[in-house]
Amino acid sequence: MKNAHRFRESIRRGRVCLGAAVSFSDPTVSELLGEAGLDFLWIDMEHAPLSLETVQAHVMAAELTNTTSFVRVPWNDPVVIKQVLDVGADGIIVPMVRNAEEVRQAVAACRYPPDGVRGYGPRRPSRYGRTAVCENANQQVLIAVQIEHIDAVERLGQILDVPGLDAMYLGVGDLAGSMGFSPETAHPAVEQAITTVIEKARQKNIYAGLSVENDVAGALKRIADGVQWLAVGDDFSLFAQMIDRLVTGIRQGIPSGHGA
Repeated sequence: MKNAHRFRESIRRGRVCLGAAVSFSDPTVSELLGEAGLDFLWIDMEHAPLSLETVQAHVMAAELTNTTSFVRVPWNDPVVIKQVLDVGADGIIVPMVRNAEEVRQAVAACRYPPDGVRGYGPRRPSRYGRTAVCENANQQVLIAVQIEHIDAVERLGQILDVPGLDAMYLGVGDLAGSMGFSPETAHPAVEQAITTVIEKARQKNIYAGLSVENDVAGALKRIADGVQWLAVGDDFSLFAQMIDRLVTGIRQGIPSGHGA
């Protein structure tokens, strides 16, 4: 859990942690991104077709580059959370929580008794049975939830007061959808909700995060707003943006008559 500790200490010292999302199955993607000097990887089981075996490979690749590994589980399911932690993830991101009770369930799923309900069988975290893990894991596992529904915004004070919660991450698209707007359309009401969530999280010492893709100015704005951990893109979008830029630029620069 040394990378979880490093992540916490970075934020406590006032450093903004940067990361990227992983959706491809090949673990060399995590190695490549980790070598870029990112602080964390967001390994996505919710919207990407990643198996548990694939997640384990990404976690191992992240460890080799001293990058903190968060895994977004498909849902607030204690069985999946247990399995993901047993392959060595530094942190869990639980999507679409809407009230404090759901957050309490997520926290309990991440901790061994007597602090929680996590079942015991920690393969990789115990160095395959060579070391004790319970106390250290209960203290070090990073627990984050996604605030991505207006119900959660309206109950934010209760959510942020749940003991054991470390961080929250805004899901801007789903939040907009829950407010009656297109997930792909900016709206002043959504922006106001984002600002409110960030401010309240900071007041409660809960790490505030969100994603800003391919937008340096937008990232700097969010940091100024108080965001402490920030995903700068995901593997497929970074790849798509680069190839689109190259192909478009080359074709536009080819002299007339040479074919494009």
